[in-house]
Amino acid sequence: MAEPHEERRARFAAAHRIPPQRQFRTWEELLTLGQVAEAALVCTLDRLHVEPAVAALQAGYDVLLEKPMATTVGDCVRLVQTAERTGRILMICHVLRYTPFFSKLHEIIASGRLGEIITVEHRENVVYWHMAHSYVRGNWRNSDLESPMILAKCCHDMDILFWNLGPVRRLSSFGSLKHYRPENAPPGAPERCTDGCLYEEECPWNAKRLYLELIPLMQNARYSRLWRERLVASLILDHPSFTRVARRLIPALDAALDYRGWPISVISEYTTPEARLKALQTGPYGRCVYHCDNNVVDHQTVNMELESGATCAMFMHGHSHEEGRTMRIDGTRATLEGAFTMRRSEITLHDHRTGKTERIVPEGVLYGHGGGDAGLMAAFVRTLREGQAEPMTSARASLESHLMAFAAEQSRVQHGVVIEMEDYRRQAEVPADAFSSGLG
Repeated sequence: MAEPHEERRARFAAAHRIPPQRQFRTWEELLTLGQVAEAALVCTLDRLHVEPAVAALQAGYDVLLEKPMATTVGDCVRLVQTAERTGRILMICHVLRYTPFFSKLHEIIASGRLGEIITVEHRENVVYWHMAHSYVRGNWRNSDLESPMILAKCCHDMDILFWNLGPVRRLSSFGSLKHYRPENAPPGAPERCTDGCLYEEECPWNAKRLYLELIPLMQNARYSRLWRERLVASLILDHPSFTRVARRLIPALDAALDYRGWPISVISEYTTPEARLKALQTGPYGRCVYHCDNNVVDHQTVNMELESGATCAMFMHGHSHEEGRTMRIDGTRATLEGAFTMRRSEITLHDHRTGKTERIVPEGVLYGHGGGDAGLMAAFVRTLREGQAEPMTSARASLESHLMAFAAEQSRVQHGVVIEMEDYRRQAEVPADAFSSGLG
């Protein structure tokens, strides 16, 4: 493994029993060994995807690459061409295709039960505190540093739409950064949430509320299928005074309530309360949401006309009470409504002829991207073992969703200009057959 941060490298190596001679500071150092395994996982930040992925493919590795596959159209095409030229597998982490929910959704649409698809509404609802964490304070806050939000967050959504509905004929997009701006800050709000803000009790984005008190996380845990998580949430939210005293007196309870996962794990190498507080006082995650160097949108709409003649509207925004995706698909025979969120996973079908309603709850879990993380890894290993020619989320299959996102961002920046996708592909020098895969 290669990891430039010494403490993270040591921690990861210890967790996976990686000996010192197999630990490296950079991916370049690692690849000087030649091929020492069947596959490589490239999990760098977005703008650092292409070079290690290309080098690994050329070294003989099959590669699992985080999304988005690249931050430019040219680099996306380069990745596809490199994989095909070297004869290696390049699989993209589009985890939604591997979830029980979207697998069932795909099955219903493919069965023809909805009839001919006429119109689609798809919503990517980013919960307010996730928006603040990742897209106002965090790594994806600024498109000059990382991917624009429509690519970083919605290449998943574009992939699902393409998989289920086919290619887009033309699209347009509108959106902006409306709220998380300096002029919207309350009068006298300080640069940091730790600097004695007068509005901290009423501010939903208070960093201390999220990273020290864990209130938003516990509010979500109330809906967990795991009784232990529900119990912890109840103690922290409903009995805060009792919990503080009990944690000091009962070490086992203190350990049980010591949550160290995402997003806490992002703000500091150490997750003790003292380390978290210091991170908020000195690092990016303690900043007031109105005083950050963010420029990505907090809402965006993409209007699409499909090759089939159907229309689709996709909404993305960062002001939701609940994290997740919701959708409505109207066909000539039935209407489908779906919710794939951190609290629920269900599909409702309304049959036009009979008037009957059927509720479907796909099997699976709500964590790990609704089971998609485990499904993705299982599919990758299966592909390596069975020698499958092209996995469901190969680079070629994933290319079109990225083109849709790039085109949508171009349209938004150009004030909603309509983009013809055939012309867009040609101008970007995308091979004519590069978007036809991935519909199975």
